[in-house]
Amino acid sequence: MTPDSNILTASETRAAEQLIFDRGVAVIELMELAGKQVADAICRYRQHKSTLVICGPGNNGGDGYVVARLLQERGWPVRVAALAAPKTEAASLARSRWPGPVEPLETAAPGLLLVDALFGTGLGRALDEMPQRRLRELAAAARFRVAIDLPSGVASDDGTVFGDVPAFDLTIALGCLKPAHLLQPGAATCGTVRLGDIGLGGTSQLHSLSRPALAAPGPDSHKYKRGYALIFGGEMAGASALAAMAAARSGAGYIRLVTPTPAPLSLPHAIIRTVDDSAGHWLKDERVNAVLIGPGLGRDESARCWLDQILATPRHLVLDADALMLMSGHDLDRLATRGEPAILTPHEGEFNHLFGKLPGSKVDRARAAAARAGAVVVLKGADSVIAAPDGRAVIAPTASHWLSTAGTGDVLAGLTAGLLATGLDPFDAACAAQWLHGEAARLAGPLLIADDLVAALPHAYAPCLSL
Repeated sequence: MTPDSNILTASETRAAEQLIFDRGVAVIELMELAGKQVADAICRYRQHKSTLVICGPGNNGGDGYVVARLLQERGWPVRVAALAAPKTEAASLARSRWPGPVEPLETAAPGLLLVDALFGTGLGRALDEMPQRRLRELAAAARFRVAIDLPSGVASDDGTVFGDVPAFDLTIALGCLKPAHLLQPGAATCGTVRLGDIGLGGTSQLHSLSRPALAAPGPDSHKYKRGYALIFGGEMAGASALAAMAAARSGAGYIRLVTPTPAPLSLPHAIIRTVDDSAGHWLKDERVNAVLIGPGLGRDESARCWLDQILATPRHLVLDADALMLMSGHDLDRLATRGEPAILTPHEGEFNHLFGKLPGSKVDRARAAAARAGAVVVLKGADSVIAAPDGRAVIAPTASHWLSTAGTGDVLAGLTAGLLATGLDPFDAACAAQWLHGEAARLAGPLLIADDLVAALPHAYAPCLSL
């Protein structure tokens, strides 16, 4: 997948295509280019195999006819099956250029390689019973499955899966990524996603997450110049300890963990541990660059008291876990008007508690929440979305499923706070933390626990310094 790619909705994609047509490019020319991109990708992934291309009546089907012809010209054994006759002029022309027969989809025999060109973007409902059943049967019989633009039955803009859509091995995103290539559950059906360049262009405030460029310390660096992150813990000492250890591996220079009671934890000596039942004294230190509260905080009266003090402070904030569950609509109003940057890192349950069940896609909901809170919102999950109040948003590629274990969110929160303390813009800090967290999980491998992420962070961080 191309890093930092524009992600366009179906309507934005059509608008970008129209700009190409307005320059005098014919639809069939764009179709030929798209088909070549798909054929080239198939040849890179697979050697000659018996191939079945299944075509729908629209322009996605037209792309399929082009792919079939180009593969046949390269010596591949190719058959074509169609759901119906082409309904667009360009698709009809592409069909006329295919030199072989066209079988009915309902009776077509399977191929070792299946190319799905039934429907692309803009689908708003499940396939009818026959094509849905046949798609499943043909996919099950194939050894390798390729989707053109999107698997048929996946909604482009929000990743909804209509009906029983089979999983594909490879999806060629034509011109640009679509939200469904990264948003679940649609992303799970796409397999490996590769971008087919058709000169589409187009602009968007939605992008895929890219590797951050991070600055190494210079000769004039010292611990406070590199950033001071203040972390408040509570009744679950292990959670705040994980957050503090991640912050210490973020590039920040000074980490202090404040807890109301002593906790028998083994922490690196570089992390300053303080026992205090009040947050106020430490918040007055002008050297503090970022404050984190939430991991292991608890939800009792004393935790609420700490949260009140922290929401009133003119410090950059990261709010996570219990802090989010303690917050109300009134607290969101305070955030929106306090004038200092904040980052909220909720999972779905915490998000729904704080913002309610908002309509729209995951991107729509994260953007609405960010605007409501006047803060960067990281809506976590296998398809995490990071949104800023100004409408910018990023979707992270599907994260390692091994992250579904206790404490990994605490590591992300601490890493985010540490990067915020280094002076990064809140949106950039949240994006960098998300990328590093995912890369650390990849490096840690199967059976990881949260502690393994902390150990892997220096290795995840290193390539970001060489950009």
